[in-house]
Amino acid sequence: MTQATILYVDDEAMALKYFDRLISPNYRVLTALSVAEGIQILQAQGDEICVLISDQRMPGASGNELLRYARDHHPKILRILTTAYSELGEAIVAINAGEIYRYITKPWDLEMLRTEVRLAVEVSTLRSERDELLHAKIQVQQAQLLANRVNNLTLACGLDAPSSAALQQYLSAIKQLGGVSLEVDWRTLHYTDWMQSEAVRHTAIADHIQHWLGVWQDPSMTDLQSALGDVLSKPQALTDLLSSNSKTPSERDCAALAWFIAVERAGKHSIQMTVTVDGHIRFDLTTYIAPLLAHDWLANAMENLEKQST
Repeated sequence: MTQATILYVDDEAMALKYFDRLISPNYRVLTALSVAEGIQILQAQGDEICVLISDQRMPGASGNELLRYARDHHPKILRILTTAYSELGEAIVAINAGEIYRYITKPWDLEMLRTEVRLAVEVSTLRSERDELLHAKIQVQQAQLLANRVNNLTLACGLDAPSSAALQQYLSAIKQLGGVSLEVDWRTLHYTDWMQSEAVRHTAIADHIQHWLGVWQDPSMTDLQSALGDVLSKPQALTDLLSSNSKTPSERDCAALAWFIAVERAGKHSIQMTVTVDGHIRFDLTTYIAPLLAHDWLANAMENLEKQST
């Protein structure tokens, strides 16, 4: 089992030595003699540190400044201030500002210090486990929402063979661009609000697609350029329809998909998409090739469209 890592910062070398001797049998201890040195360690190993303990009174910069830096740049690290009784007012200010989890007074009660460190590590571990569970839950919700949106697109486009073939090519193009990152704040979105919002989106998309299909009987590249303008050179021209959290997608948001359908229904050309080195997209109309509609294309799209985080 990997030991929890604790960073202790104090300008007194003996304090660092005693802390290391007291705590290191159970934890991996890193020490620093100044705020600047502490920041350097955070920059290099911040992802490995679960608890940061800092003395308040140090030359050059105070412990509050280090803990504030940690809060802003490494918010998952649990922060503790150690200070003399005469400086408790500064510790209370830090607590009220959200910069620290708690404070430990000097001189230390050694057993109390061990207990405080153990509890801090336990709290940090519980928070990490909570965050992992929340992340997993959000990943499931994201996948469900994306699958629901893909399914709604099939209904909005129509279930005829040309529309299905066009949607397959459209979703394949999005996959070629790297997939979709959904713009949803799940912490503030209630399930019923989500379902209502998705119903409104679905209706708007269906209306806009029918509008474009009524306009484009024999679609050309000029039609797409006219509908999208300079957005054509950006991947968002394809991905916004699935990623955006807007309740009412615009006609332009739906234009690319509608154009795919119109081209396929006309049966004169096939669409070739190229992704340039700078990440832009380009469409060309080529000699028509009858599409091959894989039997599991929709299921694959639902499962594989979400952009993988790095």
